Parts: sequence; structure tokens; C-alpha cells
Amino acid sequence: MISLNHTGISHTIFHFLGIPGLEDQHVWISIPFFISYVIALLGNSLLICIILTKHSLHEPMYLFLCMLAGADVVLSTCTVPQALAIFWFRAGEISLDRCITQFFIIHCTFISESGILLVMAFDRYIAICYPLRYTTILTHALIGKIGVTIFLRSFCMIFPIIFLLKRLTFCQNKIIPHTYCEHIGLAKYACNDISVNIWYGLFVIVSTVVLDVLLIFVSYLLILHAVFHMPSRDARHKALNTCGSHVCIIVLFYGPAIFTTLTQRFGRHIPPHIHILLANVCILVPPMLNPIIYGIKTKQIQEQVVHIFFPKQK
Repeated sequence: MISLNHTGISHTIFHFLGIPGLEDQHVWISIPFFISYVIALLGNSLLICIILTKHSLHEPMYLFLCMLAGADVVLSTCTVPQALAIFWFRAGEISLDRCITQFFIIHCTFISESGILLVMAFDRYIAICYPLRYTTILTHALIGKIGVTIFLRSFCMIFPIIFLLKRLTFCQNKIIPHTYCEHIGLAKYACNDISVNIWYGLFVIVSTVVLDVLLIFVSYLLILHAVFHMPSRDARHKALNTCGSHVCIIVLFYGPAIFTTLTQRFGRHIPPHIHILLANVCILVPPMLNPIIYGIKTKQIQEQVVHIFFPKQK
């Protein structure tokens, strides 16, 4: 259960508490978790299958959406099944190596999704401002390179944190009041100085997510500038409508994350279970609603879904 090193005793096994203070309600809390996960898994898997199998949807916007759906599947699968195991079976035990692996996948996927949302904003900018050059600029080769770059950025940013965690001696409390592993949430149980972890974690957030938000904001400023200089009202409406789904997903993705960060930094009097529930909202809500939003607001995807479930309808 424990191992000795030159700095003392270090825990190698931790225990998740789930939602602290609401242990008696875990079975009821598990219901929305389970429903959200099933919807996210089925919705995103269907979206991926439709986009990959329909040649008419092999356009940049849909290929980026396919990447986002794949990231949503990974993010929800990495967290929700474990939360359900805690709620249903009290199976909260996790090894240090597995905890670090889970944290690595979660953070890599989250930063990747942020990068995908950024390139989707760039995609809308090209589609509206340079419509005649859209397919010549965003070729399949470039889209592939963008996808690899997004993954490499996430990997390179998060990979050093593995070593920052492995150097620590975890001699304090081994009960984690959460449903999944977080960087600082794990590091704070160390007896060592974790200043490097805190500063590097802040650097990662600022140089990825915060930078992505700023670039997305700039992209939409340019889009709005171009749209309101269009002579036709119908053209303006059509251009704005193509951005509707993306804007909804941006709000869903960054909104809960920003609110959670603010409550953790300034909401010292907020009960711990509220913090944990908000953190889980960041994981549960976007993967569940993303395919629904695009299914409702995108006619091409609507038609393919109807064709799959109601093949006889025209």
C-alpha cells in the first residue's frame, strides 16, 4: 500500500470520496451522470459515423466537428464510468500511476477540445470572409496537419506535469474528495513544495485555454466586421446562422469551466460538494449537448439522422 523513499513515506493508493457531504445521495446523483454519459456516447458516436461514412460531409467544418465528437467520447469515458463505480459500488480506490494517467488523458483531451474550438472559429472566419477560397485554403491535408498539431500541443504541455507529480512524496491525506484526478487536487497532498506545479499549471492554462479564448474572440470580431459590411440582409442572416452552433458550443465549453475556476478561487464559503458538482458539469454537459446542438441546427446532419432512423421517409 505504501513505499519508502529518501524523503519518507509516500502513498501509492488513494481513495475517491465522490461528492463530499452527499454520500447518502450518490445513487440518485448517479442517475443524471448515467443518462448524460449514454446520450454523450450514443450522440457523438452517431455523429462520427455519419460524418465519416457520408462523402458529402467531408467538408472542413464537419471534419473538425468529428474531431470534437471524438474528444468528447474520450473525455466522458475517462471520467463518468469511474464516477458511477464510486456511486454504485463505492469502488473509489485508485493507484497513483492510474491517477496520473487519468489526469493526463483528461487534461490532454480538454486542451485538445479548446484547440478544436479555436480552429472551428478559424474555419467560420475563412468560410464567411473568403468563401470562394474556402476549400482551397482548408484542404484535407491541412486539416490533418491541424489535427496532429492540436494533439501534439496538448501532449507537450501536459507531459512535463507527469514528472512534476512523480517527484512528489504523498505523505498527507490519501482521501480525494472528488470523482476524478486533477493536477493540483493531487499535488496538494504532497509534503514537498508544490510551487513549481502551481506555476507550471497556471502557465499551461494561460498559454492554451486562455490564449484560445482570446483568439476565438478576435476571430468573431473579424467575422462580425465582415458580416455587417455585407450589402444583403439575407446574406448577413445566413452568415450569422452558420456560426450559431459553434457559438453555443463555445458557451457550453468555456462557460462552466470559467465559472468553476472563479468559484474555486473566490468562493471560499461555497460548500465543497458544489465545487465538485460544478467540476463534473464541465465534463458531463458539453459532450452530451454538442451532438444535440449540431443535430438540431445543421440541416445536413439532420437529414442523415432522419435517413438512418426513418429510411422510408423522403
